Parts: sequence; structure tokens; C-alpha cells
Amino acid sequence: MPTTKLKDLANMTDLLSGGHAACPGCAGPIVLRLILLAAQQEGAYVVGSIATGCMEVCTTIYPKSAWRIPMIHNAFENSAATISGVETAYRALKKKGKVDKDIRFIAFGGDGGTYDIGLQSLSGALERGHNFTYVCYDNEAYMNTGIQRSGATPMGAFTTTAQAGTVAAGKAQRKKDLTAIVAAHGIPYVAQASPHRTRDLMQKAQKAVATEGPCFINVLSPCPRGWRFKPEDSIEMAKLAAETCVWPLYEIEDGELSINYKPREGKKKPVREWLKSQGRFRHLFTPRNEHLIEEIQQEVDRKWEALLKREA
Repeated sequence: MPTTKLKDLANMTDLLSGGHAACPGCAGPIVLRLILLAAQQEGAYVVGSIATGCMEVCTTIYPKSAWRIPMIHNAFENSAATISGVETAYRALKKKGKVDKDIRFIAFGGDGGTYDIGLQSLSGALERGHNFTYVCYDNEAYMNTGIQRSGATPMGAFTTTAQAGTVAAGKAQRKKDLTAIVAAHGIPYVAQASPHRTRDLMQKAQKAVATEGPCFINVLSPCPRGWRFKPEDSIEMAKLAAETCVWPLYEIEDGELSINYKPREGKKKPVREWLKSQGRFRHLFTPRNEHLIEEIQQEVDRKWEALLKREA
């Protein structure tokens, strides 16, 4: 697997142009740009599909587009199904000698269109074994439609449909472990990544597009508007998620799990630091809700220890 050469990146064309309408500080465009740069380093043409969501809305305002690749806009729920059909057509045309280009297929979706609405579509595409990479940019809520809770929203977070007050303390349910659900399909390559570790993210993208069969990358995408932090702190939020092990960075290649980042011995930061950095968790720091912080810490510790044991 070729390594990312930072010197080469400076001379490459971004396949997602500037001038789009993403919110200031949004990590989504960073994720897309890095994935696309890594994909084209393989020397292949790239064709994509994208579900309705933040990144689709802000990059395709008619009559303009920020995409420099053929891109298909799908409904909220069927990005994986669409790319499955395109990949099948490509294989048929290549078999008939009507296409001779090497084309890599990438489907994009947010957490709403992946964890929830698009899960059935994604599961079907994985089970059928199509040769594509699915990238989820996880901003942990339905952000572009009003910050409603999704299956990716963490427990205790405030959203417009899981509010905090005298009756409730934000979302009552735990975050769905989508990466584990996808890995259970037995596909060749699965990874969790973060935009604050660019080399790690790009190398995972290179592995995915170079691997035959369905691959999946789940990337944390901090959202200043929905998480309630300053736009300039997006990358710091992603870094803090890894340092607290709220968002572990790991990959599973043919069933073998490797953790790509481990806090130094005794340097793992408490989840409290992650929570206090975002306004969506402000209500947890009250006498009424303080106990939930310990519950969240215990869940993070439990899942982190399970990952460590699995790697061993």
C-alpha cells in the first residue's frame, strides 16, 4: 500500500473545490478533501455518490458544484444502493470492452443517512460485495435540517428533538456503534478515523480504495453549530475525542483489529474534558445531572478496554 507523500499533495488538484457553502469551522469539507486526495493518488478515476445531508447541500447549490469528479446526488437513504448500481454497470461495460478506465467508487453519507435512514441500503451493498468504499462523516446529529438527534448522537447531548430541562437531560440512549455493526458484515476493510490525524486518515482511504470489495471508513466530523463550540476549535475537538477515547482510531483488515492511536500510559484524558468543551453538554454540569458524566465515562472505558483486549 503506497504511503501518503505530503510533498506530492501540494502539487495535486483538490477534487473538492473551495467556494462551497459549508459553515465556518465545519470539519466535513476537510474530511472529503483528504479522502479524495488519497483516492486519486492511486492513479484511478474517482466516481462518487452522496446522500442528502450537510455536505451535499453545501457543495451543490444550483447551478454550481464544488465537486471535480462525477458525483451523483441521492436521496437521504440510498447512497450505497446508488453506487452499487453504478459499480455493477461499470463491471458489465468493462467486461464487454466498452470501458477501459480504472475507476474507484466512493459513497458519502452523514450519520443521519448512514447510521439511521441509510443503514439498510448500506448493509445490502456490503452483503452483496460490491467493490466500493463508503465514507461516513459523523457530525452526530441531523445538522442541516435543524440539529435533531440521530443514532450517532451521544448520550446526554442536547438536540432540538432530545432537549435538556427538568424532565430530560438530553438524549437518553447511547450512541450506536456503527463501525462495529459494519465490521460484523465480514468485509475486507473497516476503519475509524479523524481529521486531526491527516496522514492516518489518508492512509486508511488509500487502503480502502485499493482493496477489492466493500470497504468502510467512519470519520468524526465536529460541527461547531450543533456541538456549540468556536469554529476555530474544530480540529481540537477531533483531537480531544481521540485523547479521551470517546472516538478511538482503529482499523480492521480481514478481521484483524489494530488500534492506530493510544494515549500514553496515564495520559488518557477524562471524558469530562470532552464534555465541558461543548455547549450541547452544558446541562450535565449541574447537580441534577452530574451523575451522568460518570455513566458516560464508564461506558467509554468499557468500550476502550474491549478494543484493547480484541487487539491483543
